[in-house]
Amino acid sequence: MFFVQEEKFMANRFVLNETSYHGKGAITAIADEIRGRGFKKAFVCSDPDLIKFGVTKKVTDVLDSAGIPYEIYSGIKANPTIENVQTGVAAYKASGAECIVAIGGGSSMDTAKAVGIIINNPEFADVRSLEGVAPTKHKCVPIIAVPTTAGTAAEVTINYVITDTEKNRKMVCVDVHDIPVVAVVDPDMMSSMPKGLTAATGMDALTHAIEGFITKGAWEMSDMFHIRAIGLISQYLRAAVANTPEGREGMALGQYIAGMGFSNVGLGIVHSMAHPLGALYDTPHGVANAIILPTVMEYNAPATGDKYRAIAAAMGVKDTEKMTLEAARRAAVDAVKQLSKDVGIPADLKNIVKREDVDFLAQSAYDDACRPGNPRDTSVAEIKELYLSLL
Repeated sequence: MFFVQEEKFMANRFVLNETSYHGKGAITAIADEIRGRGFKKAFVCSDPDLIKFGVTKKVTDVLDSAGIPYEIYSGIKANPTIENVQTGVAAYKASGAECIVAIGGGSSMDTAKAVGIIINNPEFADVRSLEGVAPTKHKCVPIIAVPTTAGTAAEVTINYVITDTEKNRKMVCVDVHDIPVVAVVDPDMMSSMPKGLTAATGMDALTHAIEGFITKGAWEMSDMFHIRAIGLISQYLRAAVANTPEGREGMALGQYIAGMGFSNVGLGIVHSMAHPLGALYDTPHGVANAIILPTVMEYNAPATGDKYRAIAAAMGVKDTEKMTLEAARRAAVDAVKQLSKDVGIPADLKNIVKREDVDFLAQSAYDDACRPGNPRDTSVAEIKELYLSLL
């Protein structure tokens, strides 16, 4: 969202992929996209586990069959670091590639975005200067994004997150120049996800949809995406955890639709509180979000008008229109708690957070780029209390 001061009106901006493919077998379109755009060589950005378990090979087989040369970069870890990015930049420069094929979850996608931005905007090579809304001048190297998790929606967002290990914090970077030109959302690429990862990334997707729906920047068009995403995720996440084809396909679509929305309007303090847990403890992002979401929903409720009623209805709660506002808000929170419990997410942070770290976590969460979008204005002290309530 941005403001046009001179005209005294607010203009709502939407940034989406140029092209996206959805459904089983969608990865077969990758070769035609590369050739059709005139690229001769690809830089495949994927994490070591996906390579080890043959997931990346599903895409490289498509490239091999089409005779498209490529080089693989796998110097990526969960919660990718500045070093992962800088090593990737050096590898890309040496590769002679003209595009990036990012295969993975948020870690691979975020690394690819940062690499692609720095290649075409080398003045940001320190990586730290990309935090927030960086004034880059050029689009990143063209990225074809192939998600292997149904949660982050990094294939359709203008955001990426890189960890600064020296400062134990995650840097949220927002840049319209980083969005992949093509998203290839093939549920077959997600079928090898273990149950725990499916649950965690699925709850990350639900957090995106709910925070995007109630964020300060939300408006009619983003609401359309978010409320549909909430419905799809609520309908299909349990089945996806059970690894049914219908569940995988439903979640692949639901998380993408959520990304179409939140990328353009912002998030809130569920994300700003989850990010420091990833930076300090390497907590999986989806797990952190899922644990924190119900507590923050309760905290935010007074600032959300009637939106929790719509959330509850989208999640399958009956007769929400007959409920009082307070009852509808309670029903929405309870529906989120039940879904989280059903897919095996822990109920608190007791096995993750050390009490002596809470002051640092609260300050980091307050400083996070996602915090200003929260529907309820907050403070370091109030965020600290939210953390403590989960211990």
